[in-house]
Amino acid sequence: MSAMIASSRPLALSSFFVLGIGVLALGMLFWPECQAAVSVWIASTAYGHCFLVVPMALYLAWERRNALAGVSARPDLRFAALALPVTLAWFAAERLGIMEGRQLAAIGAVEVLVVTAIGWPMFRVLLAPFIFLVFLVPFGAFLTPALQAVTARITEIGLNLLRIPNYVTDFTIEIPEGTFYVAEACAGLRFLIAAVAFGVFYALLNYRSPGRRLVFIAASIVVPIFANGLRALGIVVLGHVLGSAEAAVADHLIYGWVFFSFVMVLLVLAGMPLREHATPRAISQTVAVAPTQGWYTSLACAIALLLTALGPAAAHMLDARQTAPSLAFWPELVIPAGCTTTPARQTDTLQTQILSCKTVSLVVTTEAFSTRSKSDALIRARRNRSGELLADDAEFQPLPGVLPGAGPWLQINTVDPFRISASSTWIDGAPQRGGLRGRVEQARNSVVGAKHAPLLITAVVDLGTRPAPAEQA
Repeated sequence: MSAMIASSRPLALSSFFVLGIGVLALGMLFWPECQAAVSVWIASTAYGHCFLVVPMALYLAWERRNALAGVSARPDLRFAALALPVTLAWFAAERLGIMEGRQLAAIGAVEVLVVTAIGWPMFRVLLAPFIFLVFLVPFGAFLTPALQAVTARITEIGLNLLRIPNYVTDFTIEIPEGTFYVAEACAGLRFLIAAVAFGVFYALLNYRSPGRRLVFIAASIVVPIFANGLRALGIVVLGHVLGSAEAAVADHLIYGWVFFSFVMVLLVLAGMPLREHATPRAISQTVAVAPTQGWYTSLACAIALLLTALGPAAAHMLDARQTAPSLAFWPELVIPAGCTTTPARQTDTLQTQILSCKTVSLVVTTEAFSTRSKSDALIRARRNRSGELLADDAEFQPLPGVLPGAGPWLQINTVDPFRISASSTWIDGAPQRGGLRGRVEQARNSVVGAKHAPLLITAVVDLGTRPAPAEQA
């Protein structure tokens, strides 16, 4: 038996070498997704913990080393078929312009490759570490408005219970001592994302039953949201006691992290009595490594890679069919009474005018895109013009019916730089209503084409520095 084990080890090592080459190939195939994720990790404090996800996943795998002792790696070609729905999901997300969806699909492709190469028995043992890799994706930014609303509501309820006079509108909280604003940075997203990642890690490490894991993960979601509301309430109450809103918010982000750390320590202490220790498995000397055919592993990985590449290949072919936008005429700017405008400056794809109304000057731009362009191209252009990418904070609100027949507009207020923008998107000759419906319409046009070039119309007022800002809670 020992001779059989010795002869089988080189084959097993060759199989894992093939798997490593396959993972590197997926990294090259999904390089834009990897690059975009790392850029967000670096730029946003809400996702700095993502750098720790891979080491944490490796530690979870190390904790399961005893359970792996008697399990052999057996490539299973049947799992390669899972690459088809994964690549289809990636293609749909790519056409819809949803980077987070593309990144999740890329992680799914890695997991399909691994389970195809090592088989389900071994992958099942390592299922938890692979699930944890989902936190490599910087998702959750869409929750910010809801978190701002919850934080403002908790603060309002607390102020009413403490009988402190207040007036709350949307994310603005007014008390006699000053005005506070629940900004994006104060919504608690950075606390929530980090807490959920830590909660899942702690639950996978210390609990074995699904029920206890779900309870602790749920607590890791609810507790930080409620705690952030209490943190904001504490800042407002401190402003009431000190008699100055400005004095209360000094270094509020710093002691916000101190407060968050304290809350997580309490959460861990509450979960420690429920810990379940794993029962060590004896290392089997008779089935340590089963014979594995290296060529079969190579074949399984190659098929999984080829199926996964179908989505990116289709996207590349469609992008190659994009043509320069062709416009029969540019939309005419309607000049309001009492305003003047400069002559329009235009190129093949961009028209710019300056509209002056009393003391306010608006830069109005109309940009045309290819009929096969995706929604992310228009969104990137809008973010560049509104200043969202460089701003410390941004507020969004719809402006329906600004001009007759112009459809809905989106108003964007940014801070540092302080800029007020309004944008409208036209797709296939009609104003786009935005949201998922608009993305689907553009995704369809990116595949089959459209008669009219998409247009992005923006009006921007740049005010430099924000006058008398509300203090951030």
